[in-house]
Amino acid sequence: MTENHGVGSSILPLATSTPTALEAALTIFTHVLVTTVGVKLLHLSGGDIALAYGFGCAVDIDHLIKAPFYYKAIGLKDKRGYYWRSSLQEPVAFLWILPLCLFLGTWVPAIFFAAHLCLDYAVRYEKMPFYPYSKWVTCGWNSGPSDKVKEIFVFVPALCLAILLFVRS
Repeated sequence: MTENHGVGSSILPLATSTPTALEAALTIFTHVLVTTVGVKLLHLSGGDIALAYGFGCAVDIDHLIKAPFYYKAIGLKDKRGYYWRSSLQEPVAFLWILPLCLFLGTWVPAIFFAAHLCLDYAVRYEKMPFYPYSKWVTCGWNSGPSDKVKEIFVFVPALCLAILLFVRS
């Protein structure tokens, strides 16, 4: 069974296990928390903080960009399996992020984008790591535990570490 997953994407196979609404993805709160812990651990300041949050969290802005296409194709219905991602959130983005790091003289964008990718690839929805150069689809790694369990496994230790770091500073 295949379905079209949005404007500008190819026909992709649906995941064999569609996540529930609670398991759909790691929440923005987890991305913000992990980014905050990284900022504190690396003792970032000034523009590096903005870069960290930009590449650790704000790359999800493509969801807002794709929302009108979703609405046009699907309407207001909840459509599981719709491809929300763009090459902005895939490993192929390192092709422009690494030169940007060299230009800026800091590895902060690459570090926090890698952290963002790790969180995104921990969940089971479809991803195209080399889009638009390849239409190969993967559903991430460790598909055994539910996405909600994986989120809790990341969120709780990150929250404890964040509290510890803020108390010590």
